[in-house]
Amino acid sequence: MRAQVAVHAELPRDQAHGLRRLFAGVRPRATIALAANPHVPFTAPVLDQLARALAGAQRRVLVLDAADGAPAPSELAALDLAAAVVPLGPALDYLAARGLPRAWVDTRGSSARLLDAALDAAPRADVLLVHAGASDLARMFQRRAARPLLVCGDDPESLKHAYASLKLLALRCGLLSFDLVLAAASGGARLPRIASSLADCADAFIGATLHGWAVVDPAASALAPPPDGLVALARAQLALGDDAARRPETAGAAGRAAAPPIGWRTAGEPVPAAARLG
Repeated sequence: MRAQVAVHAELPRDQAHGLRRLFAGVRPRATIALAANPHVPFTAPVLDQLARALAGAQRRVLVLDAADGAPAPSELAALDLAAAVVPLGPALDYLAARGLPRAWVDTRGSSARLLDAALDAAPRADVLLVHAGASDLARMFQRRAARPLLVCGDDPESLKHAYASLKLLALRCGLLSFDLVLAAASGGARLPRIASSLADCADAFIGATLHGWAVVDPAASALAPPPDGLVALARAQLALGDDAARRPETAGAAGRAAAPPIGWRTAGEPVPAAARLG
């Protein structure tokens, strides 16, 4: 009986079973949350540049796009999620997933199993970049360590929405460490003030930390390499996921792990009181 059970345990569960075994243990598979912002009209360049920055770290990226403005999932997704994955390049796959987080909600309000199913659907991917509204991210990341990436433009409405996303994820998931991607023309004098304003509000009212920030210029050429700040931000996200995978006993605190800040200030340096958006 024991031998029979052992044999059945090795039988393939689905089409991706063999590939999962082949690539298991090659390296930790990171899951990165990117909070959608409807007040930022240039989301596509942000996704493209971030995916390229991650791929530049020798990772294969699957973008799970579940934002309200994302394409609807293929009809095949209901039967076989792998059939809905579209290759976009040698190191990039795309899964249109608008509405899927709510379709995958379990009895406890969690959609975490969608993340596992997406990675199963693209077994060669070792980074899952999840683009969704804060409410859907909260459903998927209830029990996962993460340092969500916020997206913001250089206008007040997008800043308010970024802060609202931060607050929702902090209250519903206990995530208290965030990164920021600013979709704006590089070199804008307001950008440091925007990041500082968001950091101040997060610290004062939520007890959260804005760990680092980077700029993506939507007008930049699609052939231009990702900016250095975004590359550093992407590598910090990957290092966070790798560390959590190596030390699962501390994964619950990984979203709040402190590492050298990127971009906007050095550790312990106070934010000037005058650094406000306005």
